[in-house]
Amino acid sequence: MSATPPHGVPLKEAVAVWARIAALSFGGPAGQIAVMHRIIVDERRWVDEGRFLHALNVCMLLPGPEAQQLATYLGWLMHRTLGGVIAGVLFVLPGAVSIMALSIIYALYGQVPAIGALFFGLKAAVLAIVLQAVLRVGRRALRTRAQWVLAAAAFVGIFVFALPFPVIVLGAGLIGFAAARAGSTAFAGGAPHETGASLLGDALPAHTRDRRGAFRVAAICLALWLVPVGTIVAVLGPGDVFARIATFFSTMAVVTFGGAYAALAYVAQQAVESFHWLQPREMLDGLGLAETTPGPLIMVMQFVAFLGAYRNAGTLAPLTAGILGGLLATWVTFVPCFLFVFLAAPFAENLRGNRLVVGALNAVTAAVVGVILNLAVWFSLHTVFREVRSMHGPGFSVDVPVIGSLDPAALLLSLAAILATLRFGAGLATVLGGCAAAGFLLYLAGYATG
Repeated sequence: MSATPPHGVPLKEAVAVWARIAALSFGGPAGQIAVMHRIIVDERRWVDEGRFLHALNVCMLLPGPEAQQLATYLGWLMHRTLGGVIAGVLFVLPGAVSIMALSIIYALYGQVPAIGALFFGLKAAVLAIVLQAVLRVGRRALRTRAQWVLAAAAFVGIFVFALPFPVIVLGAGLIGFAAARAGSTAFAGGAPHETGASLLGDALPAHTRDRRGAFRVAAICLALWLVPVGTIVAVLGPGDVFARIATFFSTMAVVTFGGAYAALAYVAQQAVESFHWLQPREMLDGLGLAETTPGPLIMVMQFVAFLGAYRNAGTLAPLTAGILGGLLATWVTFVPCFLFVFLAAPFAENLRGNRLVVGALNAVTAAVVGVILNLAVWFSLHTVFREVRSMHGPGFSVDVPVIGSLDPAALLLSLAAILATLRFGAGLATVLGGCAAAGFLLYLAGYATG
């Protein structure tokens, strides 16, 4: 083992810190980033505020879940590639184990009315948490009128015109870059990247300059990702459920910019409408499971893949197929995350503080607020209404609820959860537990929660 790094934090100590962060990472990326900031910046003082926000903006620009990528980035920054792998894997592991166990229970007993009632209540809590994420990210990201306009344009582009996420992210980045190049401060963000009293300081560790090493590590990650996918497709054929899981979630890992919430919108639309692996309300159930467990919110994709393989098992036992499908989806979703971070991080560190790069990243962050709002609206419609239809027109498509399908109990429970979360500051466990209990009580009272 090498000596303690110059910043004085041994790898063994870092492992314990990342394990603690993983165990506390409930509530989706907004809560996870807040936990990470409190421990890494405020308590441990590994990095300062500016460096943390720079890393966060870079991870929001990359495809995939930003909280897991942020952990990987900071782990790499402190302890090279091994530190990044440890931080990233530990961040995923508790959720992967929990979601797999809950997926098995859901597949076997999810249609039991009592269990369905619990998920009915959880949907209301999830809706409140997603809305809270919109507000939290919005407060941090939207500081100027231009950023507000960009966020609104991103929402309209996604919700009304179904513009692809990469187009919106790329467009936002170009707008921020052009504005900064023209001398505008519209996307300059807040204070400059100050160098507070952190262990790492403002230094560039030696490994952050090793771009050749970054390409070698990225090549290994690329092989670990694509070789299994290619083998499965070649052996089983492109129409097999495992081949579809491998290619679909690999595609998702590449095209879903804007973090976990953007990825969830993509997974929900494709898995429900294209592959018919599950119903919209089951997607909400899966998100409820992901919200009740630590780790990335995008772990819901393991639940989606589990059900897809479970219901299309072929010659395999359904549970065996479901477990293999869930593990496969987890692998092809998160291996690319390591690839993107290890390849981008050295370049991002060397560009930290660059006015043009800061403008582009802050514009992307503003657009992400619109992406999150899109997801909040999507989940709101499918939580409060039993039926939602798509209204099509020249160049646009909008989801609209069937007013007669309004679920009064779901509406009241959602409003109560939102009030408890946003007005009274109720904790995550309190909101989730209270809503689940309310759903069960409605079941006992004879209300149809299915």
